[in-house]
Amino acid sequence: MRQGCTVWYVPFFYVYVLQSKNKDFIYVGITANLKKRFFEHNNKEELSTKAYTPLKLIFYEAYRNEKDARRREEYFKTTKGKTTLRMMLREYFKNNSF
Repeated sequence: MRQGCTVWYVPFFYVYVLQSKNKDFIYVGITANLKKRFFEHNNKEELSTKAYTPLKLIFYEAYRNEKDARRREEYFKTTKGKTTLRMMLREYFKNNSF
């Protein structure tokens, strides 16, 4: 074992966007554990996305501060934020929309 080597755990908070594979549905959420949350959504453990599975992760951003992540999530849920998100992902949506 090497001496003097310190491993730091730095928590991140993720704002993520899911898209239903079968229906015209987009979901925006926030989590500290992206893998676990994605699994929960696809295993119908989340009421708000249960009817839209299977889902795919199409976008995420990582933040060091939960308040910053929450602010971004809330923005993406506004009309202007939805427009911004569609512009950011316009090439993706050209080939993957309903």
